[in-house]
Amino acid sequence: MLLGSQVPLHNTTPEGDTFNDDHGEDAVWYAEKFGLVADPWQDTTVRSWLRQTAEEKWACSVGAVTVARQNGKNGALEIVELYFMAVLGMRILHTAHEVKTAQKAFARLKHFFGEKPDDPNAKYPVLNQMVHKVRSVNGQEAIILKNGGSIEFVARSKGSGRGFTVDVLVLDEAQDINEEQLQALLPTISAGPAQNPFTIYMGTPPSVEELAKGNGRPFLRVRTNALKGLQKVAWVEFGSPGFVEDMTPEELLEYVEDPKNHAASNPAYNVRIMPSTVEGELSQFSPESFARERLNKWPKSLEHVSVISQERWNALAVETPPRAASDRWQTGAFGVDMNRERNKVAISVTSYIPEDEETLALELIAAADYDDGGTAKLVQYLWDRAKRIHPVIIDGRSPAVSLVPYLKKKKMKVRVLTGGEFVEASMGFYDSVMRDKTVMHFAEPRMDSSLEGLGKLPIDKTGAQWKFVPMDMTKPFHPFMSGLCAHYGSVKFVRRRIGEGAEQEAVHGFG
Repeated sequence: MLLGSQVPLHNTTPEGDTFNDDHGEDAVWYAEKFGLVADPWQDTTVRSWLRQTAEEKWACSVGAVTVARQNGKNGALEIVELYFMAVLGMRILHTAHEVKTAQKAFARLKHFFGEKPDDPNAKYPVLNQMVHKVRSVNGQEAIILKNGGSIEFVARSKGSGRGFTVDVLVLDEAQDINEEQLQALLPTISAGPAQNPFTIYMGTPPSVEELAKGNGRPFLRVRTNALKGLQKVAWVEFGSPGFVEDMTPEELLEYVEDPKNHAASNPAYNVRIMPSTVEGELSQFSPESFARERLNKWPKSLEHVSVISQERWNALAVETPPRAASDRWQTGAFGVDMNRERNKVAISVTSYIPEDEETLALELIAAADYDDGGTAKLVQYLWDRAKRIHPVIIDGRSPAVSLVPYLKKKKMKVRVLTGGEFVEASMGFYDSVMRDKTVMHFAEPRMDSSLEGLGKLPIDKTGAQWKFVPMDMTKPFHPFMSGLCAHYGSVKFVRRRIGEGAEQEAVHGFG
């Protein structure tokens, strides 16, 4: 029988004789007295978090666990919270994204301590004797002990940390935390009574949709820094090797269907999570969603989240051809896009190559500043190159739609993409690069950088259709968007000419 792996894929806790696991061992032993028996992987997580230096400080001031849902990560946290409160007398602020999640965590801890001080129905009288107060008011749930230990539960907001001073900050559902919330919460542990602050992150990989909105970025940043060794973080991650970004759709489907990957990513596989349950999820989730939700697959890092692999993109790069060769290329379509602030503009063009009936050459011909006085110059630039012959493609949600009336006034061929056409453009461009290899480009650094921030956003629950979205806001999105529009324009709106009349002067740019 195939059982879930108890060995994490990543564990960045520092090793060596200068550290000790006394607190981790004691915490696991203490929890067993009250019926909370750790699985081997939970034991590993607790010991990793609570490792100490010779100076009796935490080896890492940040601990994290990421594992697919329903495996029991809350069990590891309860062991630690119980020990922190009852044995070490530490103060804890337990935060979650949703109110109901915080309330469930409160109910689990209350199971050990009872409903109130001197509770005759308390399951564990020895713990109940420690209770000073149990507060069950919605939004203010707390358990306060006579030894000074306490735990308070709140749902996160941009001001939810105000007024708290604690030793330990728990960030449950960390895949949903944003920068504002973290800024409000981190100061709560800066002056805790124990003078040994500790932060715990718990969760699953952030979704593309949430990352695009800024949620989950702190969690992803902690992981990136931990795996790169840039910070001391006790990061414990259960999963299987490989990155979704590097897989073709066929490779990803094979990957998610492999039971070995199910077991590697789920410590509770064939214990609390049955293979039949996983198979049922597999039949309902898209491969990308299954990889994230059940296989705990993360993006490569905060800096590289593109769904177009850099390796595959680089393989399609060529040197800029000599003018004598490029002059024979047939210009296809132009794509235009601007950044959200409307102070940067990018223009790309795609061209057909006489020697290759399938491949389109993509070139970023302009990437420059744009201001309110630049409309006339920009329109003239497009007119000089496209005339009334070549279509100019602009996405319907782009700030560049402000150019449409001016281009149409010159009776140029302007195409504004609908939402459905943008989905077609996204999926078609992906296939051309990742599967068909029918795009060539000139390794333009601004275009390369733009592609590094790409993510996929499913447009329905099946995930069968999706569109490109920016996931890394530090990477400019508009150069890629201009290229995407130019590519789609040539595929959808341009008829390739064959024969002697096909050659025409190449288009060269600036910026």
